[in-house]
Amino acid sequence: MTLRQILLKATYPFIMLRNKLWPHDRSIQLNSKHKPPAVSVYDRSIVSLNGEKIDLSGFKGKKLLLVNTASNCGFTAQYGELETLYRQNRDKLVVIGFPANDFKQQEPLDNAHIAEFCAINFGVSFPLAQKTQVIKGAGQDPVFSWLTHADQNGWCNQQPLWNFCKYLIDENGELVGFFAHTVSPLHPKITALISGNAPH
Repeated sequence: MTLRQILLKATYPFIMLRNKLWPHDRSIQLNSKHKPPAVSVYDRSIVSLNGEKIDLSGFKGKKLLLVNTASNCGFTAQYGELETLYRQNRDKLVVIGFPANDFKQQEPLDNAHIAEFCAINFGVSFPLAQKTQVIKGAGQDPVFSWLTHADQNGWCNQQPLWNFCKYLIDENGELVGFFAHTVSPLHPKITALISGNAPH
């Protein structure tokens, strides 16, 4: 880790405390009406950091948590929380990280160095896509196009507000909810939805 990354990791608990005390009004958005997608997410695929094509259809029957990530962000410590969530629920959950440089140039690394950074500093074992664009525009990743356009996913138009925004998809391909960067991956709402103990 660089000195900047060490300092960011150290300040993360204080950042999260501030956001817990003063939450953003768009920090959690749920598909309370259970609107089905107009286009199947299982028609999409990703290319992993090592160049392997992964079809999302291979994850039918499991929940998916899709997250835009960055290595030089105040929320980068969420990599560790995502890994904890993944290890605790890997029988029913797949976490996929999408490294992106869309916010303040906070992902300067290339694909090889992203993989090394995540493995060494956070023990990341969940899949990571190749570095991509997650915000809306001509170069937006097709998976994030699905996540951020209601005419595809059925209800959600929310693009990532910052690094480490989270989108939860259920076992049948329905987009369940959006959780902002200010919401920990271990937030009770997320863990309850993954365990099946919370209505949405």
